Amino acid sequence: MYHGGTNFGRTAGGPFVATSYDYDAPIDEYGLLREPKWGHLKELHRAIKLCEPALVAGDPIISSLGKAQKSSVFRSSTGACAAFLENKDKLSYARVSFSGMHYDLPPWSISILPDCKTTVFNTARVGSQISQMKMEWAGGLTWQSYNEEINSYSEEEAFTAVGLLEQINMTRDNTDYLWYTTYVDVAKDEQFLTSGKSPKLTVMSAGHALHVFVNGQLTGTVYGSVEDPKLTYTGSVKLWAGSNTISCLSIAVGLPNVGEHFETWNAGILGPVILYGLNEGRRDLTWQKWTYQVGLKGEAMSLHSLSGSSSVEWGEPVQKQPLTWYKAFFNAPDGDEPLALDMNSMGKGQIWINGQGIGRYWPGYKAPGTCGYCDYRGEYNETKCQTNCGDSSQRWYHVPRPWLNPTGNLLVIFEEIGGDPSEISMVKRTTGSVCADVSEWQPSMTNWRTKDYEKAKVHLQCDHGRKITEIKFASFGTPQGSCGSYSEGGCHAHKSYDIFRKNCINQEHCAVCVVPEVFGGDPCPGTMKRAVVEVMCG
Repeated sequence: MYHGGTNFGRTAGGPFVATSYDYDAPIDEYGLLREPKWGHLKELHRAIKLCEPALVAGDPIISSLGKAQKSSVFRSSTGACAAFLENKDKLSYARVSFSGMHYDLPPWSISILPDCKTTVFNTARVGSQISQMKMEWAGGLTWQSYNEEINSYSEEEAFTAVGLLEQINMTRDNTDYLWYTTYVDVAKDEQFLTSGKSPKLTVMSAGHALHVFVNGQLTGTVYGSVEDPKLTYTGSVKLWAGSNTISCLSIAVGLPNVGEHFETWNAGILGPVILYGLNEGRRDLTWQKWTYQVGLKGEAMSLHSLSGSSSVEWGEPVQKQPLTWYKAFFNAPDGDEPLALDMNSMGKGQIWINGQGIGRYWPGYKAPGTCGYCDYRGEYNETKCQTNCGDSSQRWYHVPRPWLNPTGNLLVIFEEIGGDPSEISMVKRTTGSVCADVSEWQPSMTNWRTKDYEKAKVHLQCDHGRKITEIKFASFGTPQGSCGSYSEGGCHAHKSYDIFRKNCINQEHCAVCVVPEVFGGDPCPGTMKRAVVEVMCG
């Protein structure tokens, strides 16, 4: 996928997908270039385009160049020739002989030769800049709150039925929410009333999330997962003598959009629902009468809109309160950088701006994966390089600038499980630092016909009119590490910083030739050197 995107409103599929559909695409969800992936892929496309006359002419001639090396040569009847030199060794460089010339191939890489002589691209040699993005604070918000009523039903819309009903059939996917409510009569002679040992309630649901309220108090919350959306709530409940109200808010978190037999997917409480710890032992509530209410009262009142939000009285914001609506007014931040909301302090819910749905938020939901360095070399599989690091949940939620007015924008949030709205902020997505790692003799398409390889260049650029303010690291030689954590190696030109300070400071973009004389001479003759730099944009 070349361009990521955003699932606004309730359009996210999945289930268990919030709003981001970024997928680490070369153009990210905010419309910004993801470097070096975008630049490297652009160069790959250009290299393949140069090979077009030979590529479309017929099948390749494949020859072995070594134990794990081979060539694929395409030729046309008009004399066009293109070659692909491959090294499948995952760990070692290989020097191969092809058409009377020697070529050095990095581990697990392919070199592209559009004239069967000159290398213009190697998959493992990335010459594009590396952009490290950051979210920059752009303003806080002042909140008011309104509590969603737990046992408030519309006489026109609520209905009662015997037994449990599937959620999507009831809501028709017009809302994520469906209330299931039933009543439990407790006799005065129940032993738990005097023993202090509370009964236990078990609720089994097809998914995707469930909040359980007993006599108006939140008793517990459970969630399913991508792997298994089904869930079971089990917990102690505080009941009193007489009639008790059990209200369960079942929540769908997107519908499946990949696969087959969608008609077999379901959501909501399908049972059984059982109460344990009574004098009778267990009481099955599954086939009692249940009262159903589709959606929230706040949804019916359109609290997310300007007119609806003006129809009720809002109070001071309450933190960590479940089923709470929050609203704030704000002005659009200056500039043209993409915007987002930082929702890290909140639990789970939905967001609207000026009546339009930003989407579901759920910063606490953790994605699967493992943390650590990922080596892309080797065979592909669908779980490779999926990382979590303990915090790959979605924290920032894209706010399209075209949705905003210069002043007086209405932001409304419905929070399900309780959060701290005072920590929510508007942020701008910008480039924090930019790195480049370019080797001597770096393949280049701009000069491949002249074979002018000694003029490989480092190219750096900040976005949105920002300028390079600091050279954080620079080394011509054999530097170590990766962007954000570079260090000098055993070979280092001591004037490495000078040329970058001269050419780049206070510039939006700059270029530096990767040749020894630019850096004050060759620090280690006979060794392949790289120019590595990290700059700050501001």
